[in-house]
Amino acid sequence: MDWKLELVILPVSDVDRAKNFYVEQAGFAVDVDVVTPAFRIVQVTPPGSACSVTLMRNTDNPGSVQGLHLVVSDIEAARKELLDRGMDIGDFFHHGPTGEQLPGLHPERVKYGTYLQFSDPDGNGWLVQEVPA
Repeated sequence: MDWKLELVILPVSDVDRAKNFYVEQAGFAVDVDVVTPAFRIVQVTPPGSACSVTLMRNTDNPGSVQGLHLVVSDIEAARKELLDRGMDIGDFFHHGPTGEQLPGLHPERVKYGTYLQFSDPDGNGWLVQEVPA
């Protein structure tokens, strides 16, 4: 039995602002943008991902999702792309032998060894992790 993660709901205070961030700055594709009198659904997907996110207005808990992971084969190119799109993104970091967070690229560039992090305008937190081929 395959269990595939299809969708993650992100609580945001302003759906239009979040949509703009995820499309214009993060480079996600818009899959669905439906407005009805009762609700609005905006679903976006990171390039190359099988899992999407739905931006849901939630004024009680916007920004409450943390630790979402994106993986890329070249974290330096990924960071440059995000910066070129105008995103405020952190610097590279990795973990030392005892688990401490250290600045910079992992010295051996091991799989899952180098990270970046960013947040959407509401504070939902993402990690970008390098998984070289």
